[in-house]
Amino acid sequence: MNLIVDAGNTNVKLAIFKKSEIIHLETVVVDLFVEAVKRIFKEFPKIEFSIISSVGSISEEQIKVLAIFSELHELSHASKVPFKNSYASPQTLGVDRLALSTAAYYYNPHQNNLVIDAGTCVTYDMINDFDEYLGGAISPGLQMRYNAMHYQTSKLPLLEKKELLDYIGNTTENCLHSGAVNGITLEIDGVINLYKARFKNLTVILTGGDTLFLSKRLKNTIFADSKFLLKGLNYLLEYNKH
Repeated sequence: MNLIVDAGNTNVKLAIFKKSEIIHLETVVVDLFVEAVKRIFKEFPKIEFSIISSVGSISEEQIKVLAIFSELHELSHASKVPFKNSYASPQTLGVDRLALSTAAYYYNPHQNNLVIDAGTCVTYDMINDFDEYLGGAISPGLQMRYNAMHYQTSKLPLLEKKELLDYIGNTTENCLHSGAVNGITLEIDGVINLYKARFKNLTVILTGGDTLFLSKRLKNTIFADSKFLLKGLNYLLEYNKH
């Protein structure tokens, strides 16, 4: 069994894989990470290996707890990947983007794949049919757009995403919703169209926290999988065992 740890800015996802199947998944706040790890290893004593992908919210002391219970791989730019990384500055490439590209490589091998992660930021990652990671783009996520309109103005309210009744807003709140939701949807569809014009038979994978909210609004055909990052981390753990 493998323990997969995806540490974000405030929350940590912990997934247990038995081969390629997720048999346990939970999310905890960073402060409860060590407590959750100890409980998980007590409940699942057959876990032998673990991997952590962190944006820096988990301390080195917390990470060391994983190494006590299992053989730990801390994902970094030095980790082995199953494709050619042509990013100009690989040491600055987010480890989450490495994991997403790895998941795409195994999901649809030797093909053109665009992975879109709609989370705090929206990231675009392209791996082509020559098994080469090319890079992509980063833009503000949905909630970040709402936050920017509130915190960088004096009077606009802070809102959270909601379903749109019409793209023409007839109140300030509806206008904010229309701008944020339609803006990000049109952006994603537009970026997909740019990549489709350049790469034949492109497969588009959408993942991240806003997957379900955005997937039904996109005009382009996509494959949606909110657990795609966790699967990529499990693939990387297996790949780096050798």
